[in-house]
Amino acid sequence: MASFETLRHDYNNHLEKCFKLSDLSGFQKKCLEMNTNVSNRKSIVDQALRDTLLTVLLDDSVGNVQHLESYITFCIELCRKDLTTASMPVILLGDIFDCMTLDRCEKLFTFVENNVVVWKEEIFFSACKNNLLRMCNDLLRRLSRSQQTVFCGRILLFLAKFFPFSERSGLNIVSEFNLDNHTEFGNEKSEQEVLEQIVEDGDNTENKIPIDYNLYRKFWALQDFFRNPNQCYNKMHWKVFSAHTSHVLSAFTSFKLEEQRSLPTKCTKMDTSSEENYKETHYFAKYLTNQKLLELQLSDSNFRRYVLLQFLILFQYLNSAVKFKAETHELKPDQVEWVKTTTDQVYLLLSETPPNGSDFAETVKNILKREEHWNAWKNHGCPPFKRPALESNSEGEEPRKQKRRIGDVIRAAEDEKKYHLGNPELTKLWNLCPNNLEACKSMDRDFLPSLETYFAEAIEQLDPAAMVDDEYKKVNDGNFGWRALRLLARRSPHFFVHGNNPINKLPEYLEAMIKKIAKDRPQTQSDIKTESEEIPTDGNEAEFNEDVLKQETEQVEVDASTTKFSKFNKVTADIVAKLSDILKGNWKDLAAKFGYHANEIAFFQKKRTQYEQCKSMLEIWAEEDEDASIENLAYILEGLGFTEAVAVLKS
Repeated sequence: MASFETLRHDYNNHLEKCFKLSDLSGFQKKCLEMNTNVSNRKSIVDQALRDTLLTVLLDDSVGNVQHLESYITFCIELCRKDLTTASMPVILLGDIFDCMTLDRCEKLFTFVENNVVVWKEEIFFSACKNNLLRMCNDLLRRLSRSQQTVFCGRILLFLAKFFPFSERSGLNIVSEFNLDNHTEFGNEKSEQEVLEQIVEDGDNTENKIPIDYNLYRKFWALQDFFRNPNQCYNKMHWKVFSAHTSHVLSAFTSFKLEEQRSLPTKCTKMDTSSEENYKETHYFAKYLTNQKLLELQLSDSNFRRYVLLQFLILFQYLNSAVKFKAETHELKPDQVEWVKTTTDQVYLLLSETPPNGSDFAETVKNILKREEHWNAWKNHGCPPFKRPALESNSEGEEPRKQKRRIGDVIRAAEDEKKYHLGNPELTKLWNLCPNNLEACKSMDRDFLPSLETYFAEAIEQLDPAAMVDDEYKKVNDGNFGWRALRLLARRSPHFFVHGNNPINKLPEYLEAMIKKIAKDRPQTQSDIKTESEEIPTDGNEAEFNEDVLKQETEQVEVDASTTKFSKFNKVTADIVAKLSDILKGNWKDLAAKFGYHANEIAFFQKKRTQYEQCKSMLEIWAEEDEDASIENLAYILEGLGFTEAVAVLKS
């Protein structure tokens, strides 16, 4: 059997060749041909991978990160083929990070972030999680949190995505503080080295806050309480903290920040690259503590927001119930009241800090409210998040009814001469009138106006007493004439009657038709007398005689005191309904008076109720009898002694 060094050398040569050719199956075939033990083979391949990595790093003089990413991907595929240890890709990444600059590490870390799904796979997670955590911690130790803030944040976000919430290594269960985060600030005598050449020629000194050493010292001394909030539970420290806080907030209140005005239109266009550079340098993870800078810092809205947010986080911790707090760490009633009042003051200052102060304050309030839920979760020991189990059906629950088949539903609808459209509302709407032709013939779809309504104004204009000029008459309006012809073709029987006199102009024809329509309308006695007294002084004598004869044949004289009608009023459906309700018990007497025979009365009796029988008889009489009118019906009912029905007709 070959020695370890010999096998290592052979595997190393095969690995370099297969990696350059991206021939994974070829390397797998070589491993099987060597016929080594599985455990020994994995250890040899692990060492060969690290040896080959040195060659890849030496060849990578240009700094091509993609070449290194390809090598790690090749190693991941070897793990899936069970040719090497599952933790080997992360070990190789750690070796690469150790021998690269921070700039190249930041580029390569993108590969780690994009493959978080790979690291969560079953074959990698348990084997790689400790190595990944160690690799990230080593990177964080090399980074400066004030200079490489973004890279630090990316590493922490990756760990948060990779590990579950219940992972003990990232929970800080005992609620420890970072006590090493000291904020150093100088004394009054040693402040000489920063901003000695600040140009103040164009500054407005009226709105500047007076910065003295007392305010400077109290302001930066508060950072020690933010670093270790448990100091506030000490009586002496509480007095110092409350005094410093009141002094700083009073300074914030007296020095209000103004909303920055938008730039003029001419200055809005600027270089995009310079704007991006400005946004990149706008955020500072660590502020300088020089006394001469405090005035500028307090004029910065972002700086002020950071400080006010620190107050809110501290106040929430002081009032919240934390599992690992000592029993003595509890505020007194007067301290609780002071914290509540100061919290309201801080929120007010946040809302007054531009830009969008109110929105920022509401956002902070919502974030801190959600923080209470995380605090409760940690107090309960950080239980893992699990989906709630589905509730099983109880034994006493009735079995679900079998759904009716669609074929049976359609067949039942056809038996009832209805349509089933699959939706209850559509089925209901469609079956309001299953016959489309009958629905089109319905009176509800008749949108044409009556002749009397449409020509009412034109009839009034034909009266000489109206004294309307010809140019203003409706008959001379082209739109009115076109609509009038269409309406006459649908409504008037005179439209298709051939006349002896030719009509040359449309207004003349419309006037002739309107006169005929006016004569067909029901008229009062005074109207008839007025028409009979009017004698035309000119015109065709034959037409006048014809009109007089027609008028005489249409007049009906009841008696001297009654009204004369040129045409009787028709019996409407409303009147039929009212009379049917009154005469439903005596309708047979009325039918005999109308002249209906026994077989016709028997036909009416086929209806279910007396009301329907009477209504059917009255409707047929009103449609078929030529003398069917309200006047004749009133005369008949009065003769039979139905006084109540007569009163309905006269009303």
